[in-house]
Amino acid sequence: MSNNNAAVSPQKHDVFQAIADPTRRGLLRLLVDQEMPVTAISGHFPMTRTAVSKHLRILADAGLVKERKVGRETRYRLDADPLLELKRWLAFYERYWENKLDALKRYVESDDPTP
Repeated sequence: MSNNNAAVSPQKHDVFQAIADPTRRGLLRLLVDQEMPVTAISGHFPMTRTAVSKHLRILADAGLVKERKVGRETRYRLDADPLLELKRWLAFYERYWENKLDALKRYVESDDPTP
């Protein structure tokens, strides 16, 4: 019996987990404007190609990079769409910090010594 959902696999890592690591953030910056094979990518990092591939797998699992086979090599490119989730999350908390900073500014600039 075949499973029709086999082609749709759930994400193993979410965006927040994927970008938590500085190496993976560096990989995303590297792939912003270009598609690259893992051999070229690994030259930018002080680690093995296998380690870079593991980081790319986590980014791919989170939907942040797309893979494309070209001959025998796999090329990677950024897919920034999942970062919108992060942007929305940060925007929610940005209001909180803006309010706190505004209150601090009013306190510092006021003549009243009581908070």
